[in-house]
Amino acid sequence: MDVTALSREDLVSEVLAPLPPTFAAGALRVSDADLSAPPSPESLLARRLSVARELLLRDLREQMQRGPVMTSPQILRDWLRLYCAGLEHEVFLVLYLDANHRLIEPQELFRGTLTQTSVYPRELVKGALARNAAALAVAHNHPSGQAEPSRADEFLTQTLKSTLSLVDVRIIDHFVVAGDQVVSFAERGLI
Repeated sequence: MDVTALSREDLVSEVLAPLPPTFAAGALRVSDADLSAPPSPESLLARRLSVARELLLRDLREQMQRGPVMTSPQILRDWLRLYCAGLEHEVFLVLYLDANHRLIEPQELFRGTLTQTSVYPRELVKGALARNAAALAVAHNHPSGQAEPSRADEFLTQTLKSTLSLVDVRIIDHFVVAGDQVVSFAERGLI
């Protein structure tokens, strides 16, 4: 079951639920009455980590909706790291912001391969206008583990900046996420 579809209450209940009796002694036991195999310890752990990750993503997103995202850049960086953690393919994320730079909605707009993803400026414009966004922060991950922006990343940022300025939408930052590293174009003077 997809954890993103669960309510907050269901997520919390699942994280705090006691371990099934079969895990108490550290060994799996299947009774004759139970024909279905219990989940393995690894699958139970993976499920609980997925649920905990979803809770953290939601809490960080709520914090970004309460105030300007760049007044607490650590929250945004934590959200980006958590979102991209473990992905083996590139994703391009857009964070739609209101006039006060509060988060309207994050969106994974494009998904690519291990080393690249195609980004279409038209889709960013459509998304920004549909949400009445005044600004955007964009991000993508580098599954290679190298957070250094490429020349293509810099060119894309300038193209997006120019395109979005035609409809009065600003790009306030572009982030590259690799493992636990997050590089900000704004901090490097690239925006």
